[in-house]
Amino acid sequence: MATLAAILVAAATVLTATTARAATGCQVTYTVPNQWSGGFSANVVIKNLGDPLTGWTLGWSFTAGQQITSGWKATFTQNGGQVSAADAGWNAALGTNATTDLGFNATWNNSTNPAPATFTLNGVTCTGGTTPGEPTPTPTVTPPQGQLCNAFDSVTMGKYWINNNLWGQDSGTGTQCVWAGSTSGSTISWGTSWNWSGQSNQVKSYASSVLGWHWGWKLSNTGLPTQVSANRNVSTTWNYNVSTTGTMNVAYDLWLHTIANPTWENNPTDEVMIWTYRTGGAGPVGTRQATVTLGGTNWDLYRGNIGWEVYSFVRTGNTSSVNLNLRDFLNHLVSRGWLASSKYLTSVQAGTEVFIGQGRLDTTAYSVNVS
Repeated sequence: MATLAAILVAAATVLTATTARAATGCQVTYTVPNQWSGGFSANVVIKNLGDPLTGWTLGWSFTAGQQITSGWKATFTQNGGQVSAADAGWNAALGTNATTDLGFNATWNNSTNPAPATFTLNGVTCTGGTTPGEPTPTPTVTPPQGQLCNAFDSVTMGKYWINNNLWGQDSGTGTQCVWAGSTSGSTISWGTSWNWSGQSNQVKSYASSVLGWHWGWKLSNTGLPTQVSANRNVSTTWNYNVSTTGTMNVAYDLWLHTIANPTWENNPTDEVMIWTYRTGGAGPVGTRQATVTLGGTNWDLYRGNIGWEVYSFVRTGNTSSVNLNLRDFLNHLVSRGWLASSKYLTSVQAGTEVFIGQGRLDTTAYSVNVS
């Protein structure tokens, strides 16, 4: 579960000339997921609505003395309040309707921290569509036959069950569907599509594959629960495709209890989220504590509390192919003294947290095995 501290969306404009120049347009989402005394972190997502770019520079102005101290995925320069962020080389290519993201840490005056009023992409102000009056393109979402579209509809697939979990639907208006694909041993395929409007900083849904507990036990022979101290492998693969506009993430959600066999009455004591993909400026609950390396890649680690402890590992770059041992993430929290090894891992879930927008996720191969 995640929250956003601030969202500012600037849409795109077009540069029209009599010579053969590329149309330039952009959409920028600016969020401040974390702010503390004297400092804050910000995420910026750029969507190119114009012709393909082979290099880009994003510009904006700070008006309250904010100063960038470090950044990632771009080269930052600042002169007074004027900031420019140029591509890092490896992310210079930005096709039509493609997105890229960057982020930074900065100082503020502990009084006011306004978001930039406007952004420019390669010198052109982002204010509308790529032609006057043309709407921002959105993906065509055509779910297959057999989808389940009622809140909390479910379908069993071997040791897993797919949950159309619309737990936050009251914060918006829209629909979400799930459907089952194939089952081969411990590997399944499945999908979900959505179209949500409403509060942009509130999660509407977490349509997901469930292994183990979810306020009760639905299926047996899952390999769960397992005590963290047993140090068993929790090996997972996940290959998927995402098509989306708006704000969402793709994430694992792990639940832990002090007892081995909780019932529906027993809330978890700890929740561990592992974000493998995010867009639209989605950010986790809590504050960033560190950047860690697990499973051969880097993750920003956040810590918060919503009535139970929430730890979120947010991958520093998006991926659509995952091969992890979830035990490594639990052991890392144990090593920090945040998670007791006496706790029981009772559930492994994997799906999409959708805040707002339209999209579709197709899971082509997913598996979790406890050994």
